Amino acid sequence: MSHRRQAVSALIIGFSLAGTPVALAEVTAKETQLAKKFWGISIGQLEYRYSDSDAKLGVFEGAAFYGTDELKGVWLFEGEWENEHSAWETLENQFVAQKPIAEFFDAKAGIRIDTPEGSDRVFGVLGVTGLAPQWIELDSNLFFSDEGDVSADLELEYELLLTNRLIMHASFEVDVAFSEDKEIGIGSGLNATETGLRLSYDVIDRLFSPYIGIVHERKYGDTADLAETSEGGTEDWFAVAGVKILF
Repeated sequence: MSHRRQAVSALIIGFSLAGTPVALAEVTAKETQLAKKFWGISIGQLEYRYSDSDAKLGVFEGAAFYGTDELKGVWLFEGEWENEHSAWETLENQFVAQKPIAEFFDAKAGIRIDTPEGSDRVFGVLGVTGLAPQWIELDSNLFFSDEGDVSADLELEYELLLTNRLIMHASFEVDVAFSEDKEIGIGSGLNATETGLRLSYDVIDRLFSPYIGIVHERKYGDTADLAETSEGGTEDWFAVAGVKILF
């Protein structure tokens, strides 16, 4: 049999197999997987912070999602409760739609409702989240406020497995504003950074993980000036203790 005839025969066999029940079942299973709905809730941070300036904060950060591999709705929430004044220092909720745009990255779009010290704010959100090279988790967002102000943030996280259960978490977050919003204490330029190092232990797989660590917060430029004007601090070191929970 010539090479041409062998190629034609192989194509005929291939098309024949593609129509068999096994091949059709594989296609159906893949379509079913893409259409299947998933949900979950995670509390990445539920912690108590005590600073070198005697500030005491309760901090939480988490997410809930529902949808498919191709499109999901996500609720992102975080806040800081200041014990001294018995009030929220920050309280933020994001409601976004998230869709894959590459093998390890999703795009997201939605709204953010912010309740800082001062007036409330509502933002439009455009962002990208995913797994960067070297297994670094990346989350980057651009915000457009109802007051016409534009800002952005970038958050990086990395996990180092010391053992199967003992894990070191490193995190870095930076906030930038392209215009000032004095009512909520935001100046233009580089606003703030937060650097954290936490050591956790997985008690129940990765479903319940208590941790201890340190966090450094610092304000910069015009934002630092506004904080000093309102008799607030511009830099703090915190000792933290908390727990991560997955549902």
